[in-house]
Amino acid sequence: MSAPCVAVAYSAGRDSTALLHATARQAALDGAQVVALHVHHGLSPQADAWLAHAEAQCTGWAEAGLPVRLMHRRLEGQPAPGDSIEAWAREGRYRALRQMALEAGATLVLLAHHRRDQAETLLLQALRGAGVAGLSGMPREAEREGITWQRPWLDQPREAIELYIRTHALTHVEDDSNADPRFARNRLRLAVWPALTDTFAQAEAALAAAAGWAQEATSCLQELAALDLAHCSTEEGLRLTPWRQLSAPRRSNALRAWLRQHTGAAAPASLIIRLLSELDATGSARWPCGAFTLRRHRGVLTCQADTPAAAPAVAPETSLCITRAGRYKLPGWGGVIVARRVQEGGTPLAWLSHLELRHRSGGEQFQAEIGRPARSLKKQFQAAGLAAWERDGPLVFSGGQLMFVPGLGMDVRILALPGQPQLRLAWAPTTTDTPLA
Repeated sequence: MSAPCVAVAYSAGRDSTALLHATARQAALDGAQVVALHVHHGLSPQADAWLAHAEAQCTGWAEAGLPVRLMHRRLEGQPAPGDSIEAWAREGRYRALRQMALEAGATLVLLAHHRRDQAETLLLQALRGAGVAGLSGMPREAEREGITWQRPWLDQPREAIELYIRTHALTHVEDDSNADPRFARNRLRLAVWPALTDTFAQAEAALAAAAGWAQEATSCLQELAALDLAHCSTEEGLRLTPWRQLSAPRRSNALRAWLRQHTGAAAPASLIIRLLSELDATGSARWPCGAFTLRRHRGVLTCQADTPAAAPAVAPETSLCITRAGRYKLPGWGGVIVARRVQEGGTPLAWLSHLELRHRSGGEQFQAEIGRPARSLKKQFQAAGLAAWERDGPLVFSGGQLMFVPGLGMDVRILALPGQPQLRLAWAPTTTDTPLA
């Protein structure tokens, strides 16, 4: 049986050097293996030297009997113009750490964040106007995509780590970017933190404790949201009538949780404020939400991922000739007319050889059923429960008679007699995921 493997995120800086050394010493006692994961961001001219130091450090420890080895990965590409360098580096770093950990057979990755990091995180989040979840700071443990991330030193003051470094005479690198005032955390450390701790000696411990209370409050809010969504949310979407019966704070909390479930990310505060104001109205509506679109229809809020559609290369077609069953592409309309041979409910072939394709202009009449009067398209759409975004596509006329409407189907006034060769039409937008067989 192979020895268990633990991974440590290792930048070669002070904190991660201390954590890697302490983990390797304990692993030697426990019969475990340690893999140091180093990410080369490619942003600093010193990055190659940092990697060389990490390799030499791990090699020296291994020769001294510690069960440690190094893996490293260089990030590809560069931040796009206008993107946050910090965010780009953080996302790329965690992605690389996960990949290396899985390759090494480790499902646990240790991170060297300590108590001052937690206190700084709470301050930064507060200054950005974060809610309770943001004020929770960094979790002690989190599981994502098959990896457990732990911060075992989150309660340890920075001074304890510095003492460990001195006690064991460990060498480490100094990241020159830590003095760059372009980064918000650096400005906080260089200009705000010294003044804060001079005035409030217990600031670090107090702020870290506050983050802990915020984490507890966040857990309570998550449990409350789960209880509320059990009554408001179905596979169809968020049912707005029971949702509106909640108190205002619980509506906001449940809405945030529902959006996170469907989009995988926290919704912007501006969107939450807008939705809380506009969801009380009736009728159909839609809201953009990053790579998703929210839609309200018949008392239900739905969330669907956007499917990019190619812009039409030509103007909408105005005529069409259908002579047999098949698919008739209409790139100008962004979809396909599908003609199927049927025994009943279709239109005689003679009606299909010279078709006109039009936009709605108002006043069109459509008869949905035999024995019922023709009614305006608006009323027919409402009766069928079709939302505004489900009414796209061309109206199909033959000899001046409206015969087919996307979403409604064939007008009964042009149906073929029993025994006549006939085709039935259907409309399929090119972005649909529904098979057209």
